[in-house]
Amino acid sequence: MTALRLSVSTKRALGRLTTAAAAPRGQLARPVVRFASTASPATQSSASEATSAQFDAKDVIAKEANYMVATYSRPNIMFEKGEGSYLWDTNQKKYLDFTAGIAVNSLGHADKGVTSVITEQAQKLIHVCNLYHNPWTGELSRLIIDTTRASGAMTDASRVFICNSGSEANEAAIKFARKVGKSSGNEKKVGFVSFHNSFHGRTMGSLSATPNVKYQKPFGPMVPGFTYGNLNDVAAIPELVTEETCGVIVEPIQGEGGIHVATEEFLVALKKRCQEVGAVLIYDEIQCGLGRTGELWAHGVLPKEAHPDILTTAKALGNGVPIGATIVTEQVAGKIVIGDHGTTFGGNPLAARVAHHVFGRLSSQEMLKEVQRKGGVFKTQLGKLKEKYPGLISEIRGRGLIIGVQLTKDPAEIVTECRDKGLLILTAGKNTLRIVPPFVITDEQIHQGLDILEGVLAKAAKEV
Repeated sequence: MTALRLSVSTKRALGRLTTAAAAPRGQLARPVVRFASTASPATQSSASEATSAQFDAKDVIAKEANYMVATYSRPNIMFEKGEGSYLWDTNQKKYLDFTAGIAVNSLGHADKGVTSVITEQAQKLIHVCNLYHNPWTGELSRLIIDTTRASGAMTDASRVFICNSGSEANEAAIKFARKVGKSSGNEKKVGFVSFHNSFHGRTMGSLSATPNVKYQKPFGPMVPGFTYGNLNDVAAIPELVTEETCGVIVEPIQGEGGIHVATEEFLVALKKRCQEVGAVLIYDEIQCGLGRTGELWAHGVLPKEAHPDILTTAKALGNGVPIGATIVTEQVAGKIVIGDHGTTFGGNPLAARVAHHVFGRLSSQEMLKEVQRKGGVFKTQLGKLKEKYPGLISEIRGRGLIIGVQLTKDPAEIVTECRDKGLLILTAGKNTLRIVPPFVITDEQIHQGLDILEGVLAKAAKEV
């Protein structure tokens, strides 16, 4: 019945779209009321299947373009449903997903547990503003703090601010660090440090912490006070982080920038310098955290002297339901008072309950051990491909199920050919393939996907 409802819904949407698209720009088409079919389930099923197979996604996408701001470059395929590590487009072509919605769908697509929680909570209460309490925001916060401490990561974790996205989580972190800096009595303590090849978001604050000309130039000038360094450059830290620095933000594993892993030496030195000058250390684990490395948090393998003062998360936290969180120590929380920050939708009952369910599953030891094991399967097989195609693959980076395959050429054509053959894979940084599959991916699916990738790489290797 789920598939039936989805196809019928798609049919109705396409009917409305076709009617609207027929009207000249600037004029509203007369709305068409469509009543539910009274045909038998068998008739509905065959009709809906035919509709899914017949309509032209390219035509629909072209019509949609007249109504959407052109912020994305996307291929002419439209996904309609998913299950586990697979997606199906509107022509019923099946794809193996090595992207997980950019490290979001860690429990896979259409997870029954997540779907059940959404259904049950939606029938009770979806939203109540933050002027009032609801049963799930505080419970999610408690679970995050208690589980984080028990994991051995961020041992001083104390409180949580629940929001809607990774950018918003980082925006809160930046504001909190500024407040802590000004609370020191030094009004000049407003500087921020971030690192090249990082990505922290697209709001003005998080964008200012993302030193990428492609993202920053169209919207400059940036928020003043941001300085940029190089990841793992220990010697540069003393001059980079000064008495006027209020905050330092860093990804323990840079995702968008190419899957670059920060060394223990670097992060220990960075935290030490932050303590010397009274700056707040922020770890952005929006992509690399929540079990993706095989630890609850990517920094969980580090000694306590490298733990952050603020930790941000989002992406996998809702398995597709938008939610983010900013985790802080008591020292940071003590500087934030009522009215300093807020959000309309952050911590609404639906998102918070879903995240509570998701966090509980992603933090289980059984799940984390499987991520480590599956990451090992990927690394072993990718290592063999590196040996086989040394002129094309120069390095394999990452931990667990966040893996970068460094190539000697632009991977755009490789990504396209993989997609044509039924494998979805991402790029990152410069000439890097990014692999961030659902945690529920099976060994058989791993090998299936890597077989497709090898076939495409074999062709690309001949052109190097």
